[in-house]
This record gives sequence, structure tokens and C-alpha cells, in this order.
Amino acid sequence: MKNFDTFFADLHDGQIKPYKWQRDLATPEECGNRLIRIPTGFGKTLGVFTSWAWHRVDQQDDAWPRRLVWCLPMRTLVEQTTREICKSLDKIGLLWNGKDSHDGKVGVHTLMGGTAQDRYYLYPEADSVLIGTQDMLLSRSLNRGYASPRARWPVEFGLLNQDALWVMDEVQLMDVGLATSIQLQAFRRSDQQEKKMRLPCFTWWMSATLQPDWFTKSPDAKDLVGDLHKNTFQIAPKDRDGHLWTDVSKQLTVQRFTKIKELANDVSKYHVDAGHGRDGPTLVVLNTVARATEMYYALRSNHALKESGTDIRLIHSRFRPADRKSWLEFLSRDMKGKNRVIVSTQVIEAGVDISVPLLISDLAPWPSLVQRLGRCARRGGCGRVVIADFGYTDDKKSAPYTINDLDSALEACDLLNDVSPLHLEQLEDEHTSLLPRLYRYEPSNLLLRNELDELFDTAADLSGADIDISRFIRSGDERDVHVFWADAHTPDIKPNHNEICNVPFLKAQDWLCKPNQNYLKPGVQAYVWSWLDRGWYPATRKNIYPGQTILVDSEVGGYDDETGWNPESKNPVKLVQTDIVKNSTNRDCWKPREDHYELSTRITKTFVTEDHADAAEEDDAGSISDWQTIAVHCLEVSKEIGNIASLLKMSHTESNVLRMAGRWHDIGKSHEAFQNSLKASDRPKRNDIAKGPDRAWPCSTNSLYYVSRTDHRRGFRHELAGAMALFSILRRHSPDHDALLGPWGEWLDTLATDGYGELDQNVDAPTIPEQEVIALNAMDFDLLAYLVCSHHGKVRMTWHASPLDYRTDNPRPSIRGIREGDKLPSLYIPTTNDTFCLVPGMPLTLSPSEMGLHPHTGRSWTERVLNLVSQKGPFTLAWLEAIIRAADRRASSKAVADKLLVEGMGQNTDTGGT
Repeated sequence: MKNFDTFFADLHDGQIKPYKWQRDLATPEECGNRLIRIPTGFGKTLGVFTSWAWHRVDQQDDAWPRRLVWCLPMRTLVEQTTREICKSLDKIGLLWNGKDSHDGKVGVHTLMGGTAQDRYYLYPEADSVLIGTQDMLLSRSLNRGYASPRARWPVEFGLLNQDALWVMDEVQLMDVGLATSIQLQAFRRSDQQEKKMRLPCFTWWMSATLQPDWFTKSPDAKDLVGDLHKNTFQIAPKDRDGHLWTDVSKQLTVQRFTKIKELANDVSKYHVDAGHGRDGPTLVVLNTVARATEMYYALRSNHALKESGTDIRLIHSRFRPADRKSWLEFLSRDMKGKNRVIVSTQVIEAGVDISVPLLISDLAPWPSLVQRLGRCARRGGCGRVVIADFGYTDDKKSAPYTINDLDSALEACDLLNDVSPLHLEQLEDEHTSLLPRLYRYEPSNLLLRNELDELFDTAADLSGADIDISRFIRSGDERDVHVFWADAHTPDIKPNHNEICNVPFLKAQDWLCKPNQNYLKPGVQAYVWSWLDRGWYPATRKNIYPGQTILVDSEVGGYDDETGWNPESKNPVKLVQTDIVKNSTNRDCWKPREDHYELSTRITKTFVTEDHADAAEEDDAGSISDWQTIAVHCLEVSKEIGNIASLLKMSHTESNVLRMAGRWHDIGKSHEAFQNSLKASDRPKRNDIAKGPDRAWPCSTNSLYYVSRTDHRRGFRHELAGAMALFSILRRHSPDHDALLGPWGEWLDTLATDGYGELDQNVDAPTIPEQEVIALNAMDFDLLAYLVCSHHGKVRMTWHASPLDYRTDNPRPSIRGIREGDKLPSLYIPTTNDTFCLVPGMPLTLSPSEMGLHPHTGRSWTERVLNLVSQKGPFTLAWLEAIIRAADRRASSKAVADKLLVEGMGQNTDTGGT
């Protein structure tokens, strides 16, 4: 049988043997939570990935989570880590290609700004690696995914907080994001102890400068800290010998400077003295984008460097991915003999696998300096390091760092002549009193449990606004918006990942908007996406906030190919050439418009159907190439759920409710508003069509959801109608059911039961599908109704009218296009033995939307969901949502022969009514 060393060698070129610490990391059979403190250059990425892959993929140990979630502080590290992991998996034939069967393969997915996202969420039962920045991943773990379609938030929330191993890599750069990750894991641990988690979720925190004291800032993490003390992996003093310990030296010099230009002149001298890159390029690291850009221009104008033909390159976080691709060439491993100076910001600090003989760096906090030092003589040999001290006297000038942090780092530098890994470790061993000052950490915000629970509700307010989570992601003004440039007058606009440039949101506000005013500067065209009306609307200072995607007309400027985002640049921005991905449905285009209500009717070509639907309140995705009935589609979804539940080894009770939800989930599509929206000459003449070809859908949402020529149900949600129908079944056959009026029956007998409350004394016996619903206990009924209601992520915790409900002349109140007294027709429902049973028509009521106890339907909808969250925990409830959503999407993509259409069953069922 293959052992770990053999597996490690197979994964990494066949020649590499694991370090002792890497072998130790993979030895424990339990995954657990861990701290990994290993110096730069000692293979942290290889060690962690191989440990997970060994247990989860090779040994198929179900105690190890299926999803490896790799969280990094910056985008450049995401791209590099993705390449490294894909390369390793491809060597052993385990990399999933995204097309063939996922069985036995590992999917590798990146989560970056831009809408073309990998569809990892369609495979909750598969092994996968998710790699992204802390902005992308932490926002999703808080149910507010940046650059993610709103309706997908619960799915990602569920999958990232259950059956996942988080790797928080380079935590010294994460600021408040580190504290958020600690709090989240403490909350997951608490839910696990209360038996609310179905599958484990763990976190490994990793850095060359990681400090256990960072984990003591919250009372919620006390028990977690105790576990981490027992599970800390580092290299002991007795093992600090051999390669990268005794065969490397890095001479340190600290010099005082007053201006960037003065430092630039010295950089030129150092580079010339080092032989114009004979042993590799010169690396210059500055603390801010502005300082790095200033240095870049100063070096470009330096006479000596001009004369020698030195190649000057600038890298920082404010470049588009398309332009960062050229970095691969000048950040390659083999750079000897390259007459090159690389000017960088903190993006070079962590994980960038380059080794330079000469490093010149701004004075920075000690954790950052240690990371920068790791880029010098990274693979052994001799190097030289120069620290530039500009003698700052106040925090404003030293921003983004504080004077105290810089002074502490300077104190440590004064104790060192050599900054090789061995000397750095010895410094910390011998000067323990200095460590609290070197590694100061006080998070500006601490996520509380009640705040996390409040985020479970993803409904926007009437203006489309949400709870701001940016304070839990990053501190200060480094919280970003995602900007892309395009011709704002073309109809087909939606960003590709390669077009996205991250920009600090406060600086974006000042760049685009009038000073101290809410509106755009004259001549500036910039737009943000609206969930409520699914369209681009003019940006304002108020709606430019962290996580937003901003469309800026290319004529506005603001970007330069050589220097990245540049608010001073007025030149038209060169557009990124991207492949056009044809959409599978002809819905409204993503065209910017001034009017808030008129929708364009052009064809979208750059956004796939499910992204399109998840990004807007009024949309239904999942069209297929042919007609399909509700019953057949629901049966296929139930089968998919069964397959997923079996692989996840779910309990019989929970998998039974999930499969039942699959059989009932689309019954609301029998409502006239939905049926009247599917129009084509070959449309089957029946009232239970769930899916249809592209041509059956109207070109504009203005033509969707008409009950009659004068009754337009804007914003209609079929899943809400389906949940209401389940209440109808209990009301008809079991009004004293524990999920309805049972617990309060005697007390409610004195209240009126008019209208919907009048019971039909001549009802037939319940059908088999109805019997299954009636047989559920109160908790399982609520779960069934919730899963039916939430399976598109658009109606979940609350039932309330949306702005679209008010855009009608009909005086009768409606909620998501449904009115009191609407009725679903009789239709076929699949049974547990894959047959179909005709279920009578079901009247719909809005009464669960009301607060308190209702004399007809009992507890309110919100109270039911709050009870589910309390009993099952938010992570598990969202995870169950993710399973039914994945099954629905997968079933919708399959072409299945429809037995009901072939045999003509249900051709003449009643049409319901309103």
C-alpha cells in the first residue's frame, strides 16, 4: 500500500522528499484545527495540500472534509496557488476537467472578482479545492458573497461552513479577517458540540510569523485556543539544520532616507554594483501603491539605469488579471542574468516564489519584513538586504502602518546583522520580551454570534441595501470595490474575471463622484448593478461600497497598462479582449440605463443562465432544449438528491425530507402566472409545464407572469406558491396537525374561521403524496416547506412584498406576485416508487406572512424559520439548501424523456384560478 512519502513524491515531480514537518503534519489521523508556523521557503503550500490530499483523496477518509478552502490575503497569491495545486493533481491524473464525471477527481476552483465563476456549488458531495482572497471567501462565509449573485449567497454560505477545511494562509496580512476566521471557527465548534453540524468544518492558520497570542482576543475562542495549543506545528530548534538553515546568509543594512528619489538613486547604485542582475534581479518593496508608483517613475528616469538598458517592472494589487499575466515571465524562478529591477508593494510579501540576491525594502512592521526577507536568497546562498528608514514621526505619514510598529521592527533590525531563517528564529528565541511589540494584534472589529445569525436572512430592504460586513473582512480604506471598464453604450455588458481591477472603495468614491457630494462628476459614466430591477444604474457615492462591482465607461480613464489603476489618468482605457460566452436564454441585457423601470430587450451574450437568474429577483433559470412537466422534473431532482445524500451519508430522516422537497419543489410553477409565461406554437396544452426551450420564454421580463391582460404579477416567485400549497394540504386534511393549529387548537377555537379557514367537509381522502406530508412531524414539515420555498435563494426567511408588488394597479395586496385566494390546479406529483399521483388543486393564502399566531395556519413563517435556525443551526440549514439547489440545477441540465407528455397524462386537469 502506498505510504505518505510515496504519495508526496508522486504529487511533486517524483524527486522531492517531504521535510520532517510536512510528514508530521500528515501523521495525525484526525483533521482538527491547527496552527502552522513554518519559515518562508520551507514548502508550506506543498505540505498542507499534500496532507489534505493524502487523507481525503488518496485514503478516502470521510473524517476529513471534502472541500479544501484556501484563503489568501491577495489575488496574486490566488493565481500562484491555483497553478501549483492544479499542476500537482494533474501529475497523478486526479484533476477534474470540469466536463467529464467528477467521480474520483478533484475540482480546483478560484473565487475572484468577476461574474464567470466556477460551479463548485453544483457538486457538494465531490472533493474540491476552492482558492480565493479573504474578500471573496470570508464574505461568502458570512452569507454576503462579494461579486457573487445574491441568490447564491446561502448556497456558498452552507458549503463553506460545513464539510470544509479552511486554510488561512499568510494570516499576518489579514488584519481583521484573521479575527473573523477565528470567530467563525469558534461558532462552528460550538454548533458541532451541540450536534447541529452534520459534517465537520475545521481551520488551519498558517504563517511564518504566526503567534498563538493572536487567538486570545475573544472569549468565544477560549476552548478553540486550548485545542490549538495542542495542535501547533513548527520546526523545533534541534531540527534547524541542513538545507536553508546553515547554507544561507543575508547581510542586513539599515539606511536613513528622506525622499523616494534619494532611495531610487541608491537602488540604481546597488543594482549596478550587483552586476546588473548577474545573479538575479533587484527587488524593491514599498509600503503603498502610491510610493511604489513614484519609485517606478524615479527609476525609469534614472540615467544609469537608462544607459544600461535595465528593465523596470511595477507590480501591485491594483492591476487587472489580464495585465498580471505578463508577471509570470519576470517573476519566474530562473532569473539569473536578467538586468531587471522589480518594484512592488506588499503583494510580493507572501507566497510569491522568487529568489533575488538584492532586496531593498521600506521599513515595515516585523511580520511584513520577515515575509519580504523570505524573497531574498530564498533557495540558499548569499544575499543582501537594505532596509530604508524614512524616519516618520506620525501615523499619518507612516500609513498604512503605525509608528509603534515601525519602531519595534527597527529595534529588531538593530539586533541583527544577518536575517537568514536561522538567525530570525534565534532572535525570537532569545528576545521573548520583544515579541508582544513585534507581533502586536488588536482587531478593530469582532464578529459576534448574534451578528452572524442575523446575516442568515439574505433579503434586501426595499431599496436593495444590505447589512455591511466589510468591517469583518478588512480594516480601513483597503476594502475594495471591483471595477471594470467597457463601452457603456454596448448592450452586452457583464465583467469577465480578467477585466476586474480591485480599487479601495473610499478612493473609488473620490475618483468618480463630486467632492463631498453623492453624485458623479460631470462627464463620468459609472454604474452599479441592481438586484431588484436587474439592471445597471448610475453609481453614487452611497452605492459605491465594499464588494460592489462597478462598470466604468472606458472613456472616463482611470487605468494605465504600466501602472495599473490610476485615478489621474484621463486616457481611454484599453479594453480586455475576452471570449464571448453565449447565454442559453434570451433575457434582458445588462445594458446601463438612466430610467429605473424600463428594461431593454436585447440578448445577453456574456452571462450564463444560472448567474443571470441568481443576480436578479425576477428571473427563473434552468431552461432546457425541450418541454418537461413539473412531475418529471421533480422526480429527477429527487433522484439527484438521493444520490448526493447517499454519498454524503446523510441520516435517513433528513435525506427523506430532502427527497420529498425535491418531489414538491416546483409545484408552484403550475400557477397561471408561470404557465402563461411559456409560449410557443408547440407548447403542450396542459397546466403543469416546468421547463421549456429558449424560444418559449419572452424576451423581456415585462412579458413575464401575466395572469390576464390586466393582471400582471411582477416579481412572481413560484417557490413561494409551492410552500403555500403545502400549508393547504394540512389545512384540508389535518387542521389540528402539530405543524398547524394542533398545539393551540383549543385556544383558537374561539376565533373566527371565515374565508380560507372554512373547511371543506366533502374532501376526498388524501393522496399518497399528501399522506407523506401529513405524516411529518412539525419540525420536518417546517423544513420541507422551507426547502421548497428557498430552493432558488430568493424567498427564504421572510414573506413580504417586494417593490415589484407595488408596481401594479390592482388594489389587492400581493407577496412576490401571489394574492390571497389564488389556487394551484390539480397536477401530478411523483411518489417514492417513481410513479405519479394526481393531487387535487390547492388554494393559497398569505396568512403565514402575518406576525403571531394565525387562526388558520398557526405560527408565522418567520417564527418557523427562526426555530429551524435555532434547532439545526444556520450552517446546516444553508447546507441543506445547497444540496437541493445543486440537485435542481443538475437535473435541469439533463435531457430526460417525459413520460407524462408521451402518454398524455394530465392533459385535461383543471386550470386553477385566482
